[in-house]
Amino acid sequence: MGFVQKVPTLAIALLILLVTMIVARSAVRIADWITRRSTLREDLKKLIDTLVKLSIWIVGGVIALTIMIPSFTLSSAVAGLGIGAIAIGFAFQDIFENFLAGVVLAVRDKMNVGDTIEAEGILGKVEKTSLRETHIRQLSNELTIVPNSLLFKNPVKILTDDNVRRNEVIVGVSYDADLEQAQSVILDAVNSVEAVNNDRPPIVYAQEFNASSIDFLVQWWAKSAPRDLRETKSEVVIAVKKALDQAGIEIPFPQVTTTVRQQEAEAGSSAADGQA
Repeated sequence: MGFVQKVPTLAIALLILLVTMIVARSAVRIADWITRRSTLREDLKKLIDTLVKLSIWIVGGVIALTIMIPSFTLSSAVAGLGIGAIAIGFAFQDIFENFLAGVVLAVRDKMNVGDTIEAEGILGKVEKTSLRETHIRQLSNELTIVPNSLLFKNPVKILTDDNVRRNEVIVGVSYDADLEQAQSVILDAVNSVEAVNNDRPPIVYAQEFNASSIDFLVQWWAKSAPRDLRETKSEVVIAVKKALDQAGIEIPFPQVTTTVRQQEAEAGSSAADGQA
């Protein structure tokens, strides 16, 4: 008999939940229509949709519970959670942490889909972001799914934050070379590479006295995509080598390499003597 009396109340509560679902869907469509006209990032748009849907469902759920259980109030529900809420919080700590990290990363608006990033030994292109995880396609083509908390709590290098990025290489010349001539030849060679950015001139500095050479630090700017950096570096190295060869300036073998070769030769001679 008691259940029969509660049927109308249950029906009203279910009707409210149905209305809540319809209102939530409509609100999300309206939010999509508004955000589509803005320049917000996709993950930030998804965050807005999630918050709108969650807010409406919370209001609808509270109203439905109030109708089903007249003594129910929001304050009594919060007070009644008590230790249970703490236990749930510990159980879902990682999920909540990643969710909040995703919210902060979305609002921060620095890392975007398509950016090449490096974090905790992971280097690759961001393919997808959500409120819990980020998908990174590594340069070797593996897909790595990274929890947002890792990107939030650790330093992240955004390699494509700007259109251009600086790259460098060390060039050693022999001690009997004319250093001013070598510096000029290297600079002209770098400037001859078409992919090098001319808005930020390359620099060539004599850096240090090495064991078998005097080393020059060569720096230039190029497009920031990893492939562009590698291709430009290859072109620069080839151009510098050709220019130094044409100028008759020697690039000596490192002294350590010569020593290793001598040790290998001596070890080979000792082995041959032992066999004899």
